Amino acid sequence: MQARMPHPVMTVPGAFEALQAFAKAASKGGLPATLGELVNLRVSQINGCSVCVDMHARSLKKAGESEERIWAIGAWRDAPYFTDAERAALALAESVTRIGDSADPVPDAIYDEAAKHFDEPALTSLLLCITLINAWNRLNVATRQVAGAW
Repeated sequence: MQARMPHPVMTVPGAFEALQAFAKAASKGGLPATLGELVNLRVSQINGCSVCVDMHARSLKKAGESEERIWAIGAWRDAPYFTDAERAALALAESVTRIGDSADPVPDAIYDEAAKHFDEPALTSLLLCITLINAWNRLNVATRQVAGAW
């Protein structure tokens, strides 16, 4: 497999730095880093982004996350390895990622469940994390970036 072009954030001056600044700002709301990585992995699976699936699975493993949780993230609803707060975050991540798939893309029940587990700064960080990984996924998939080539 070969990329269609160099990565857009490496081509446009300031683009990489802007996304890095966005990530740094998003991390300031108190969302646990491991949960952010779990969300990144799940959203990347949904979007079919091999670069990010590879990167975030490796990052979780390096951070000491269990292999069971990494492997089971795609089946988080049925796997016993996730807390209620993690489930709420993953449900929100899936809804926000799949906004075109439903007339009510982020139902109140899903949003309210996340808000029950996270204070406003952490919930804001979660939403920013979801938004950012979707941006990275779309750039990687559109240009067919290759997993492991970084």
